Amino acid sequence: MLKLFIGNKTYSSWSLRGWLACKQSGLPFEEVVVPLYDEAWDKRREGAEFAPSSGKVPILWDGEAVVWDSLAIVEYLNEASGGERFWPADPVARAMARSMAAEMHSGYQALRREHSMNIRRIHPPAPLSEAVQADVARVMEIWAQARARFGGEGDFLFGEFGAVDIMYAPVVTRLITYSIPVARFAVPYMQAVIQHPWMQDWIAGAQAEDWVIEKFEAPQEAR
Repeated sequence: MLKLFIGNKTYSSWSLRGWLACKQSGLPFEEVVVPLYDEAWDKRREGAEFAPSSGKVPILWDGEAVVWDSLAIVEYLNEASGGERFWPADPVARAMARSMAAEMHSGYQALRREHSMNIRRIHPPAPLSEAVQADVARVMEIWAQARARFGGEGDFLFGEFGAVDIMYAPVVTRLITYSIPVARFAVPYMQAVIQHPWMQDWIAGAQAEDWVIEKFEAPQEAR
């Protein structure tokens, strides 16, 4: 059986992506939550389970196979589940979806840095840095393109829930947590993501956690 190591559900955005990918695959998996940054973290991350990723989560084990990057986990599970669950069937849509996922994987550094994930909090609106404003504008731009070109009658970016929605799910939570203004069209999409049964399960798990990481609790000021 697959075994997925993840961090705190409240704070770990990359863990959320790996976990959603496992759910999307339809394959049975064991979930192991490890508290990030507690007193045992430095020692725990030196264990054999984390050695391939140098202590980072998520990390997925499948027998002797190990995958430790969220986008790589998506691709591994796409293959393991038959190649039909994650990406649009249409090659033009699939090309855009892969590009959007890759952009999420490597981009939006200001949004990540200045607005860390905290799924248990909703902060009042606050001024955004210019860099974060640019990140949010870009997210709105490509979400709008995907919805207009390929969303059809579905609720998600390419109609059905898939890899791109998995990659952007933590962005949705950040936009909500920090009360960041979004385009009108984005609101129903964000609601669909948050209301997805898997997201509701993840949020419930976060609410049940008793770990608190202080540096991720306070809203950060615009720079």
